[in-house]
Amino acid sequence: MPANRRTDRMIDRRKSKKGPVIGILTALLAIFSVALAGVYLVVSPNFTPAQTYYIYVYPDRDFGRLLRELEDSAYCRRLWSFTAVAEYLKYPENMKTGRYAITYGMSNLDLLKTLRRGTQEPVRITFNNVRLIGDLADRLSAQLMIGRDELMALLDNPAYCESMGFTTQTIPCMFIPNTYETYWNVSAENLLLRMKREHSAFWTNARELQAQKIGLSPLQVSILASIVEEESAATGEYPVIAGLYINRLHRGMPLQADPTVKFALGDFTLQRILYEHLTVDSPYNTYLHTGLPPGPLRIPSITALESVLNYRKHSYLYMCASEDFSGRHNFAATLAEHNLNADRYRDALNRRGIR
Repeated sequence: MPANRRTDRMIDRRKSKKGPVIGILTALLAIFSVALAGVYLVVSPNFTPAQTYYIYVYPDRDFGRLLRELEDSAYCRRLWSFTAVAEYLKYPENMKTGRYAITYGMSNLDLLKTLRRGTQEPVRITFNNVRLIGDLADRLSAQLMIGRDELMALLDNPAYCESMGFTTQTIPCMFIPNTYETYWNVSAENLLLRMKREHSAFWTNARELQAQKIGLSPLQVSILASIVEEESAATGEYPVIAGLYINRLHRGMPLQADPTVKFALGDFTLQRILYEHLTVDSPYNTYLHTGLPPGPLRIPSITALESVLNYRKHSYLYMCASEDFSGRHNFAATLAEHNLNADRYRDALNRRGIR
């Protein structure tokens, strides 16, 4: 056989062997490229908010609503890729309520790990300047997942309040106005247990000893502090007003505090307390009943509580709103001096036509 013919056959055999190898390599390269693209979609940055954005997963666990929020507000660059990864990880069937943070550069995997584990960012709740327990429930439900009715079902329940060491009238005393961190989806029961712990933390041995020296319990301090705070818009007067009412309590005199009459009437807008108002039949009316009312008129601030515990010692027994309508008061040690102050205030009301 000629040499050139044998050479051609050898070349043909080599070509036939290279064909399958190239095909396999091409297929592997394609698979690798697809896998690499898949990995890229999972771990590459997909969220680019200018600042940390918080999403809320509600109890209805609506995956569609979550997707709309991611697209509209969280600057999701490829919503379809997040959806694909979420469905692969079976997240829509395992959504957990909560408040979650999305930061610049997060990947689909980063966010889904956070969501699936329920790794929340806490919220800061505040409830300063709250009067009625219903107002408190409104304030808290506006900041948390808890519904107002859930809170009121507990706060209006005598057995529950008793289990916490209070009555339905004194339960507002359990809340110490401040700023607290908690999780957005905290339950009503756990939130109130937290507030009970904060109340216990506030009432240290030192503060309890201060209250004992005055002859008051922590609950009574809170009730008196609520009256003090309702009496004046000037915090500088709080210790003076507290001292006045403590003088009256120690002498067995009725407090005769106008805010208690407003509370009994359910009308805090009254600008002028008339004699007919003083006859309202209520245990909160301190013109008819001596001692403290059965519960606070509002949730007292820490400033008011401290003002009672550190009240100013003086001889005042009477007070009357200042005739300059500054929100401050004129104080008196004698009834005669008080009557002069009251006459000036009544004249000022008459000049302004306040009836």
